[in-house]
Amino acid sequence: MKLSLSIRDMIVRFDGFRALDTVSLDVETGQSFGIVGESGSGKSTLLRAVAGLNPFDEGTLTVSGRSYSGRKRDREFYRTVQMVFQDPYGSLHPRQTVGRLLLEPLAIHGIPDAEVRIARALDEVGLGSGFRFRFSHQLSGGQRQRIAIARALILEPQILLLDEPTSALDASIQAEILNLLEQVRKDRGLTFVMVSHDLSVISHMCEKLVVMKSGKVVETLSTEQLRSRDFSTDYTRQLLTASEGFRRD
Repeated sequence: MKLSLSIRDMIVRFDGFRALDTVSLDVETGQSFGIVGESGSGKSTLLRAVAGLNPFDEGTLTVSGRSYSGRKRDREFYRTVQMVFQDPYGSLHPRQTVGRLLLEPLAIHGIPDAEVRIARALDEVGLGSGFRFRFSHQLSGGQRQRIAIARALILEPQILLLDEPTSALDASIQAEILNLLEQVRKDRGLTFVMVSHDLSVISHMCEKLVVMKSGKVVETLSTEQLRSRDFSTDYTRQLLTASEGFRRD
């Protein structure tokens, strides 16, 4: 079993409060791994700690065999790990064209053939080359999220961190984005780590998941166990019931 990502006893504190409390998990190479839990359970904090957007105070993080500290990340890390954020309206610079947004990571990492890579990235997410001249305010929510995905993929990472990538989109667009992500994962052999409060999304996209509550991992399951309701904690059972919504007896 080859691991893309390994976390051991990770702790994140904010003003003395433990937002993550000794979290441990392993993600295999090529796996799609889910993180679920109610709001405030620590899901997004965990993803941001992995990405280096907020430091972790204790514990270890290993990515593709390399260990990283609580805050410091190097360029090799960002060639390996990229993140797609929840809000497609806030994650794109409003004064940059799509072409400029896609060029920036290539320029930072000194990657040649920018024109070819930008055209290929836009094609991969189902947008034509004409979109490179548009600004983000000229795009729909689904188009913006496609651009955000293209920007993450343009560095050809091995691991994609997905922080509720469809929750800000209309229901009709959510399925399109999820299908796009699944196709990209198959085509590129990517490893996914996906945060969601929606168990149906995780069940569709992921092979394995952890359930989080109050900054802790309370259960680790395969999606087959989730579908067959083979779980051990009442919290997971309550979370599944809440995800299914209200049903009159």
